[in-house]
Amino acid sequence: MKKITAALAGNPNCGKTTIFNLLTGSHQHVGNYPGVTVEKKQGVCRYGDYEITFVDLPGTYSLTAFSEEELVARNYILDEKPDIVVDIVDASGIERNLYLYMQLMEMDVSLLLVFNMSDIAEQRGLVFDIQQLSTLLEARIVQMVGTKGQGKQFLLDAVINSIEKPRKQRIHKINYGDEVEHELDKIEKALIAEEPELSQKYRTRWLAIKLLEQDDDISKHIKSSRVKNIVTSSFEFLKDILGENPEIYMAGRRYGYISGACQETIKTTAELRHNYSDMIDSVVTHRVIGLPIFLSLMFITFFLTFKLGHYPMSWLEHLFGWLGKTISGFWPAGSENWFKSLIVDGIIGGVGGVIVFLPTILILFMMIAFLEDSGYMARAAFIMDRIMHKIGLHGKSFIPMIIGFGCSVPAIMATRILENKRNRLVTIMVIPLMSCGAKLTIYTLITQAFFSEKLQPLMMWLIYIIGIILAVISIKLLRLTIFKGESIPFVMELPPYRLPTFKSISIHMWQRGWMYLKKAGTIILAASIILWFAMSYPKPDTSSHQNKLEYSAIGRLGKAIEPALKPIGFDWKIGTALIGATAAKELFVSQMAIAYSVGDPEQADMTLREKLSANYSPLTGFCIMLFCLIYAPCVATIAMTKQETNSWGWAMFQFFGLTVLAYVITLIVYQVGNLIFY
Repeated sequence: MKKITAALAGNPNCGKTTIFNLLTGSHQHVGNYPGVTVEKKQGVCRYGDYEITFVDLPGTYSLTAFSEEELVARNYILDEKPDIVVDIVDASGIERNLYLYMQLMEMDVSLLLVFNMSDIAEQRGLVFDIQQLSTLLEARIVQMVGTKGQGKQFLLDAVINSIEKPRKQRIHKINYGDEVEHELDKIEKALIAEEPELSQKYRTRWLAIKLLEQDDDISKHIKSSRVKNIVTSSFEFLKDILGENPEIYMAGRRYGYISGACQETIKTTAELRHNYSDMIDSVVTHRVIGLPIFLSLMFITFFLTFKLGHYPMSWLEHLFGWLGKTISGFWPAGSENWFKSLIVDGIIGGVGGVIVFLPTILILFMMIAFLEDSGYMARAAFIMDRIMHKIGLHGKSFIPMIIGFGCSVPAIMATRILENKRNRLVTIMVIPLMSCGAKLTIYTLITQAFFSEKLQPLMMWLIYIIGIILAVISIKLLRLTIFKGESIPFVMELPPYRLPTFKSISIHMWQRGWMYLKKAGTIILAASIILWFAMSYPKPDTSSHQNKLEYSAIGRLGKAIEPALKPIGFDWKIGTALIGATAAKELFVSQMAIAYSVGDPEQADMTLREKLSANYSPLTGFCIMLFCLIYAPCVATIAMTKQETNSWGWAMFQFFGLTVLAYVITLIVYQVGNLIFY
């Protein structure tokens, strides 16, 4: 006869002992665990070809080391390694009871869920989508009414099936957010290097979590001072940036995972009591008004960005204008000097033209960081989940897309949370349609050059929404054609609402702002110098400034492609700026600034915004924004696409596919706009 050991876990008063008695009857043995006063009960049940030994673990709400019961239950699972852990939950209080399951899941043990008291849950109006919830939690679920003996056979069959057909490697894990995950990764690496025996005995991620939660029982096993120092440093850093103890924060993330899974799979037919978080969610994730609330918040974000960023941006414009004039003053009036032109037109004009937008970008990043840290952005992904399901993806794909509002490179890396290869590829292909911080530089320039102060937030909001809509349509087309197949369900985590700390928001804002400044001081500086040379040489035998620019290397390239650009409203200057922007999107602004600095000294006292509004129509301005939104992503994004897909083919498909799409859509908009407005 085959033998199985099954441990019964659960909260106090979940009906665990009733089920234990139902399964084992009189075949029970009661004693104490060694060294403690906690009662140990085990019994035997013979079913088919199996002899199943059930061990009734002490009732606990969690598996921390705060009580003897919790420590006994945890150590039995870790050290005795039962074949399966049967987690019995009170189905009428499902979210509270599933917290223990989250901790068992992190221990990576074989699990079976029993929804006991299913009759009471039904009376309270709870309706479960058992199949979907089982998929999300990656465990078989059995519904029981222990007091009536209902479900006993289903439970025994499920135990045997779980042993005979064990699950594959777990797909889902609780994501604790970038800061915590980064610290956990550091602790894991230190454990593997410094504590090899402990790392082999237990899962390193679980150990790292327990150490960060300051679990005394695990901490006493750590001998390495280096590991202890890293844990202490990580704990203090997270406590400071999160504004609360990491253990409390991580508990909130676990409840967020539970809340997301339950929100997707449990319906209520009766009125239930809700906490303040549930009450807020009932509004912001509402099927009808949830999306308008999201769109309104995005509009408010852009409105405040422009309102607050206008003045510091003007100050920087005047600062760089004054700097250019001051440096020009070192040379005689009217004199031509290549070094003067390089400094004033190339470096100050090119790099300065990008840096003036730093205040706007910092403010936008601050607003987005607030929405992320408060827990709202997870709700935005949940709202989009319904739309994403209809187009063949899961809402979790929207998380990398949201990250894409900052930068496409980390967004593409973030698609690793999607285990399904098709879902990953589709998401990677459309991430460049999310307007990154670099594109924001272009949008800010164009909106302030061509549109009134009242229209600026609306135009910015509109271009972001167009990107999301195009991404959704592209996903649907790709899922119907190249990437056919079923998508794997994921848990949409709903972390609890919290007031972000000033330090946390400041760090997020500065990290992204510093990346922008570093790019301005390295890539954009180098490219601006190269572009200045390309716009200044070779020199013609004429004194006409316009001819000088057109005769240059970049001017000749622009003139060569201009016939293809005229149907979409662009001239050769815009065309060459678009080519340069494939290295980094901010270079569009740099190149336009250099082109107008080198090309027309009569407009030297005008800002770049004034020069653009004097030379192009608002329709052309909007088409520039539209084309820059869609066309080929920057070189870094293409390289990351190649790395994550392991294929230059997909990278080139993304590059040329988006460029063709940009041309076609811009062509339609420009031609229709010309017919209507001109």
